[in-house]
Amino acid sequence: MDMPNIRARLLVVLVVLCGFLTVAGTPSASAATIADSLSFDGTALTVANGRFVDANGREVVLRGYNVSGETKLAENDGLPFASVADAKKSATALRALGGGNSVRFLLSWAYAEPVKGQVDTTYLANATAQMRAFLDAGIRVYPDFHQDLYSRWLFNSGSWYTGDGAPAWAVALGNYPAESCGICFMWGQNITQNGAVKAGQYDFWHNNYGLQDYFLATAQKTMTYIKANLSTEEFAGVVGFDPYNEPYAGTYDSGQNSRTWERDVMWPFYVKFRARMDAAGWTDKPAMVEPNLFWNGNVSKEEGGLLDAGTIGSRYVFNTHFYDQKAISGILMWGNASDGQYVTDFGTVRDRASALGTTGIVSEFGHPLNGSTAGKAPTVLKAMYQALDSRVKGANWWSTPATSGPVLSGSQWQWDIYNGRHNELMNDNPDKVMTSGDAWNDEDLSAVRLDDSGTAVLRQDARLLDRIYPSATSGSTVAFTYEDRSRDGSTTLTWNPVPSSLPNVSSLVGSGQYAVLVWRSGSGSTPTELHLPASFPTATTTVVSDLGTVYGPPAYTSSTPVGAALEPGGTGSRRLLLTDSDSGVLHYALVTNGATSPSASVLSAARSELASWAASKIG
Repeated sequence: MDMPNIRARLLVVLVVLCGFLTVAGTPSASAATIADSLSFDGTALTVANGRFVDANGREVVLRGYNVSGETKLAENDGLPFASVADAKKSATALRALGGGNSVRFLLSWAYAEPVKGQVDTTYLANATAQMRAFLDAGIRVYPDFHQDLYSRWLFNSGSWYTGDGAPAWAVALGNYPAESCGICFMWGQNITQNGAVKAGQYDFWHNNYGLQDYFLATAQKTMTYIKANLSTEEFAGVVGFDPYNEPYAGTYDSGQNSRTWERDVMWPFYVKFRARMDAAGWTDKPAMVEPNLFWNGNVSKEEGGLLDAGTIGSRYVFNTHFYDQKAISGILMWGNASDGQYVTDFGTVRDRASALGTTGIVSEFGHPLNGSTAGKAPTVLKAMYQALDSRVKGANWWSTPATSGPVLSGSQWQWDIYNGRHNELMNDNPDKVMTSGDAWNDEDLSAVRLDDSGTAVLRQDARLLDRIYPSATSGSTVAFTYEDRSRDGSTTLTWNPVPSSLPNVSSLVGSGQYAVLVWRSGSGSTPTELHLPASFPTATTTVVSDLGTVYGPPAYTSSTPVGAALEPGGTGSRRLLLTDSDSGVLHYALVTNGATSPSASVLSAARSELASWAASKIG
C-alpha cells in the first residue's frame, strides 16, 4: 500500500475517534461502567417469544459472518487461523470494518477426531483459543461442525473437486466407489451426482459403522472441552451449536422423500445431539438445527423445513441457508437483483421459525466476488440484507411498515483474511497448490482480505457490510428498515427513498444513509441499542425520536435518553443507545448521516411527521 493511502487511512481513523471524543467527551467512570455492563459478559442469550433475548429481556439480533472457510483446508490443520494473533486481527476487523456482533465459527470433525474414538485435545485447545479472540472482542460465537461433500478423503489427488468433514478413517470404513461427478460445472452438483458422496452421506445418516455415534461422542467431548476452557463470562458469549452443516440424505430409502427423511432420520439425530449438549453442560443454549439443504433453494426445492417436528420450542433455533442459485448460474437470472428480490424467501424462514415456536437465523448467505456472475454481487447482497431487515420491499415499506416482521439474524459467507493468499495442496496434491480466492473448489466469497501491509481491508462496499441494525431492543421490534445507499459500480442503489409525504424527514436525510426503528417498549429500563457504522461519525449523526432529537449524540449515561457509547471489546466500534422508561408504548427513531447541523425547527418538524406517520401506519 502506498504512503498516501496509509495517511488517508490514518486520517479517517482520527476523524472518527475525534468526532466521538469531541461530541461525547470522555465518558465518566459511572458512564463507562454502565456501558460495559451492557456487553455480553455474564449475559447469555436464550430464546423466548420467537426471539433471541438477553438477560435484560431485550430482543437481540445477531449479525456477522462465517469464520472461516479456512477450516475446510489442510494448510492450517483444520483451524480457521494460523495463529491466535491472526484470529485477533480478524476479530478486530470484523467488528470495526464489518460491523458484526457474532460469528458462526467453523470446526472440523476430521481434525477433532483424526483417530477413531480419540479426540485431539491439541486441536480443541487451538480452536478454543481462536474462539476466545472473538469473544474478547465482544463478538458472540456459535460453533459449527462443518462438512461439504461429506469428506475430503473421498476425493483422489487429481480430482476437480474436494470436500471436508468426516475423517479419513470414517471414509475407509465405507469402501466407497471411485468418486466422479460426471459433467459438473459447480462443485455443489457432487451432492446429488457423485456416487461416493451420496454413499458417504447415506452411511452417516443411517449410522452405518457407528459413524453417527462416533460423531456425537466427539461433539460432546468438544462441547465439554470448550465449556471447561472458557471463563463463565466467555462461555456466556457462546450462543449455541450448529450440529451439522447442510444436511442431505445422499439417497432416499424406498418410498421416502425429503419430508419423511427429515422426520424419520434427521430430526432424531438432532434430538440425540440436543441430549449431548445437555450432557456437556450446554443445557441453556439452543441447538441451531438446519433443515434439508434443498428446502429453501430457489432452483431445486424439496418439501421440508421441519414440517413434521411439531413445536420444537426454545431449546432449538431454526437455522437455514440461502444462496440465489439462479443468480450464481448466470443463466437462470439475467440482470441484477432488485428491490424486494428476496423478501418472500426470507419471509418463509420467518414463518417456519414462528410455526416451530422458536426464532430463525440465516447462517449462510452470499454471492461470488469473482467469476462470470460477480457483477451481480452488489445487488444480490443488498437485496439479501434488505430481506433480513424486513419482509417488506423498500418501495412499500413506508406505506406498510406494520407488516415488516421481526429482524432476522444472519451470518454472511464468509470472513477469510487469507483470501487470495492461501497455500493449499488440493487433496494433498503438490502439483495443485491453491492460492487464489478461498482456495476451495474455486470459491471466492470472502468479504475481507489482507493488503500488502498485512492490514485487513474490505473487498465489498463498506456501506453494504457495515450496517445499522437493532442489536438489542428493549421490548419488541415492530418495524425496521435501513437504506444503506451502497454502490453498484458508480451507481448509488436507493431502494427505499423517504416519501414526499414526509418532506422534513426527506430533507433531513437528503442523499445520506438512514435507518428507522419502531419498537414497543418492554418492562425493563435497559436501553435499546443500534450498531453505528463507521460511516456514521458520532459528531455528525442525527437522531429523531419520540425520546428526543439530537445532532451529535452525547456520551451515554443512565439519564440520557439518546446517547452514544463504544461497543464492548475495545475495537473502537460504536452504538447508539435509546432509553425509555415505560411499558407497552410505541417508540420510533430515525438515524441518519445525511444532515449537516440541522436547525431545531427542522428536527422538530421531522419529529412531528414521524409521530403522525407512526400513529397512522402502525398505531
